[in-house]
Amino acid sequence: MSTEQLVRNQIVQKAWEDPSFKQKLLSDPKSAIKEVLGISIPEHIKMKAVEETADSFVLVIPPNPTDVITAGRVQMGHW
Repeated sequence: MSTEQLVRNQIVQKAWEDPSFKQKLLSDPKSAIKEVLGISIPEHIKMKAVEETADSFVLVIPPNPTDVITAGRVQMGHW
């Protein structure tokens, strides 16, 4: 599992366990993540947290790999 996935899992676990963190994550994700994990998300990165429910589903379409290839290597999405 990648470091990025481990961090995502930590954030989700914390949101499940701590309702106040979840609310802050939904309203101000960068600030919530910095407070809990000490990770600063760069200013130029846009971030949105969305909660799925029993009757809603969030589908994330990642960047097309052909759009992120630079100098012959793939740039992975990371902070």
